[in-house]
Parts: sequence; C-alpha cells; structure tokens
Amino acid sequence: MEDHEWYLEYQIHKNKNRPGLLGDLASLLGMLKINIVTINGVTNDRRGLILRTSKPEKIEALSQILHRMDHIHVTALRKPNVTDRLAVRHGKYVELSSDDIKTYRFIRDEIGILVDLLAEQMKKKGHQLIGIRGMPRVGKTESIVASSVCANKRWSFLSSTLLRQTIRTQLAANELSTDHVYIIDGIVSTRRFSEEHVCLLREVMRMETTKVIEHPDIFVRNSEYRLEDFNYMIELRNHPDEEIVYDLFEERHSMF
Repeated sequence: MEDHEWYLEYQIHKNKNRPGLLGDLASLLGMLKINIVTINGVTNDRRGLILRTSKPEKIEALSQILHRMDHIHVTALRKPNVTDRLAVRHGKYVELSSDDIKTYRFIRDEIGILVDLLAEQMKKKGHQLIGIRGMPRVGKTESIVASSVCANKRWSFLSSTLLRQTIRTQLAANELSTDHVYIIDGIVSTRRFSEEHVCLLREVMRMETTKVIEHPDIFVRNSEYRLEDFNYMIELRNHPDEEIVYDLFEERHSMF
C-alpha cells in the first residue's frame, strides 16, 4: 500500500510537562508502526509532527489513544497542508488573516519562511495569481526571485523598477512556457503602459502558470482584474505594526 503523510499537533497541558513525554509518544508511534518524518515545536507549548503510514486505520487508533491521555490535548490530526509543513520546518506558524482572500502576513525577519511558502505554491501546475503587498525595499521582488529558484522555475519581469523601470512589450520564445514565473509591478503596468504591454499582459494572464503581482491593490484599481481573481495574497512588513501606505508608492513611481 502507498504511504500517506499526516500532521499531528498537540498542546502540552500546563504544569503537566515532564521529561520523557515525547519518548512515550515516540514509543506509541513505534508500536503502531507509524513513522515520524519531522518533528518540531510550533509554538511555546505546542509540538507538531509529520507522520507517515500506509494504513489509515493506524491513525484512527492513534487518535483514540491520544484523546485519552491526560498530559496533552490534540489540536490537529489531518493531512498536512502547506502551512503545517512550514510550521514544522521552521518552528513557527505562518499568520493567516480572516479575510475572504487568503492572506499570509510576514515580517522581514521571516523572509525564509515566505520564500518556502511561495516556492511550494510555484511548484503547483496551472494558473496561479498571487499578490504581494509591502513598502519599498522590504524584500518583495527578492523574495519572488528566490522562491522561483527554490521551485526550480525560471522567472521573467513583465514590469519592474528593481534596477530601472522595465515595461516589456514582448517576450522571447523561450520565455513563454509553463516553467516560468511572471513578475508584474502593478503600478508600472497600469500607470506607464502601452497597448503592446497591455496585450502581452493579457496573454500572460491567460497562461497556465504562476503570475506574481506586486502592489495588487493598485493593479486592480486601474485594470480590468479584481481582487477576487487572486488565489491568495502576501503581506510583507519591516515590523508587525508597519502600515502599507500606497501614496508613497505612487509618488515614487511618478518620478520615473
């Protein structure tokens, strides 16, 4: 039978943590012949594990035993999603907003986690539209490029101000493929554009591949696309309380 992975997360009850607790759990998993793939603390009092077994009934048996244990409280036992894997890999949960559009929030010190998240999404086949919000020089473009490398994808700028203002009107034949990640500056593409650029943009937006748009709110404000068209959003800040103010963006881009 094929092996399947599961995510187990549990919280240790206050005043009940003791030496050997993890060893007891590892022994239990061993008796059930469930393998531990990865283990890490995901918060101060929670631990997450990626498990692997070819027999789903073993997971059901594990669940029944764990819910009878006095020292821990099971908070998750499910097929692992991207954020579960990131939590175990980095020892920290990705903050997810409660907005209608799935929005992940990061600060600059968490760029490593952001790169991993984006890379996992870029590995998926088919159309994906990702927006990334953030102030100038916070690391938006660098994170997208690094994620493309991690996902073993090529990248092409349709519009950018990374080195100098770039507005593409055509792509080379080897740039038109599903192995590409297309990076778009939402301000440049909607403020300083030509009809040729708009045609190229529409062509790329129809392709079955990943598109990442910086400044997505300005992009939808001045184009035919809507926020509902995005699969999810990324917000990157220098610190948790930083406000993303678009007046500064528009003033900066008007200088070009």
